[in-house]
Amino acid sequence: MSFLISRAFDSGNIEVIEASHPEAVRLSIVPDEGGEHFQWFHFRVVGARDQALNMAIENAGQASYPKGWEGYQACASYDRETWFRVPTSYADGKLVIAHRPAHDAVYYAYFAPYSQERHRDLIARSVVHPASRLEVLGRTLDGRDLDLLQLGEPDGHRLNCWVIARQHPGESMAEWLVEGLLERLLDTHDPLSRKLLAEAVFYVVPNMNPDGSRRGHLRTNAAGANLNREWAEPTMERSPEVYLVRQKMRQTGVDFCLDVHGDEALPYNFIAGPDGVADLPNHVLAGRDAFEAALVRASPDFQTEHGYPKAPVGKANLTMATNHIADHFGAVSMTLEQPFKDNANLPDGIHGWSPARCRLLGRAQLDALHAIVPLLRQARG
Repeated sequence: MSFLISRAFDSGNIEVIEASHPEAVRLSIVPDEGGEHFQWFHFRVVGARDQALNMAIENAGQASYPKGWEGYQACASYDRETWFRVPTSYADGKLVIAHRPAHDAVYYAYFAPYSQERHRDLIARSVVHPASRLEVLGRTLDGRDLDLLQLGEPDGHRLNCWVIARQHPGESMAEWLVEGLLERLLDTHDPLSRKLLAEAVFYVVPNMNPDGSRRGHLRTNAAGANLNREWAEPTMERSPEVYLVRQKMRQTGVDFCLDVHGDEALPYNFIAGPDGVADLPNHVLAGRDAFEAALVRASPDFQTEHGYPKAPVGKANLTMATNHIADHFGAVSMTLEQPFKDNANLPDGIHGWSPARCRLLGRAQLDALHAIVPLLRQARG
């Protein structure tokens, strides 16, 4: 029986080099716009039920983060709801996925995709909450809406808390986390959420990079811009997503910002802060430390032992969101990283790091934020 490999759908990315035999499939990942980055893949195989597939991604060794392939297991799904891990190996620059599908159609992806349709469903569920407002900040280069959810009304007393996700579109775990955070925040029966909405206005951008998400990019938008290197001088021509969000932040002010990402290589959840920014108010790093401590208590999936090295003071890259926001607003600003692989401290051999665990970690962010509200309030003066 013949089989077919396709990518003609939302976030699809793969190029077929050779597929005449299921046990000798040769594939290649298509680079992002600009040609500098690639690692995200997402494709469907039809007609290979009960056949042993052996699929080699031959340019994996030239990907943006080849260290990310070590110990990695690809994601697969039959129904696009439940994603599980399949045997995957990396050697000699090739990533080889070996799987025998149990059904006629199976999807494979670098991580469980978060589709534009699911994004629209998330927005639609959120706007029916009485405290919710939806604003389209503007249009992307491909003509897509840049959605901002506002939860609560500014009154001069409430804190301004921002959550942004998927500056890097292939880091789909970021929007899965935001889904969990929003579901809890909008739960009118949750006393902690009700308390937070009394204390703060939330500004949430679930997907900062809808163009790159739709195109199947790892890190860039439609112009080939890495949005998390555009915060110093964004333009509408190259990085309208950052330009529009930064402009709105300047209108609202920022007391707290969580920028949600995923890391290809490290099998842990961790936070990176603005340690390299010079002349920070004392509460900024103290707030980050307190947030981390509270998040460790709230979720066993979070830890503080493993992460990125801290930049020396004065050596911060101010083109990055966390650093720029801390520097400009004096805000408690941080980047949350999740794994593409699994949490090595609490592994799940079937699903790895999964959408369900992302959502749960998203809910836990609110516990951590609640713990630092007094510090944020004190910093307000």
